[in-house]
Amino acid sequence: MTHPEQPQRDRRTGASKLRSVPPQPPRGAPSYWLTGTEPVRGLMEFQNTLWSIPWLMSARHGDGHAVFVLPGLMASDGSTLVLRNYLDFLGYRVYGWHLGRNVGPTNAVVHELPAAVERIAQRSGGKVTLIGWSLGGIYARNLAQRRPSDVRQVITLGSPYRLNDPAQSRADRTFQRYSHLHATEGPVPNIELSAKPLTVPSTSIYSRLDGIVAWDRCIEPTGPFSENIRVRASHLGFGVDAYTLWAIANRLAQPADSWTPFKAPLPLRAFYPTPDEG
Repeated sequence: MTHPEQPQRDRRTGASKLRSVPPQPPRGAPSYWLTGTEPVRGLMEFQNTLWSIPWLMSARHGDGHAVFVLPGLMASDGSTLVLRNYLDFLGYRVYGWHLGRNVGPTNAVVHELPAAVERIAQRSGGKVTLIGWSLGGIYARNLAQRRPSDVRQVITLGSPYRLNDPAQSRADRTFQRYSHLHATEGPVPNIELSAKPLTVPSTSIYSRLDGIVAWDRCIEPTGPFSENIRVRASHLGFGVDAYTLWAIANRLAQPADSWTPFKAPLPLRAFYPTPDEG
């Protein structure tokens, strides 16, 4: 494989010459400091959100369409309670996944999630927005690949859907610990499918301060219907971080047929750093 070349000036002659520049390698797992401070940072983000309730309540209310929220690894519907209650307040029809603790792609996950999306779409009379936190986002992208006619858009929160090495995640050992429970047949959610571009609008909310997964595995090239939103949340704080919640509300409030990329209002732009390119 050849490396891209960039000009470099010869110190003796002043003439330009080309030097080979190796590609930037993928990042490994986050630092132990980021991982170790995850619980404390998540709690601080939740406390900040309590102070931000009046501002969050002023977010644009939605059109009442259905929203299906999927938790991360080793989490249950309890972890998404703040997020779901907030979206319920904004007027959406919000659904938890009701499958207990997420220990990976079990037979229940493989068979129930597609059926749940179909059932929610039929019950609500319209397409469903899928919001997935971490591993839940990988499920969400797989569902959107397989059932695009039922999906309105996908929003992922710190989801490493472009993971290509177990060393890029601090959660891999936990995931492998429950691998004996994972399904081996049927439409099992997988990284290969989740990494492919979606045919429905997609938003990846990620943070460089993520202490569980490599943040560059959570983003993709921006396109007409795909975007990355960078926040400053911890991995455990995505579902309770005020700025993540506000960004989700902003994405959900868009009309179904006129999706546009996220643009924070001027007073809030300092809280949404320029996103990285996938």
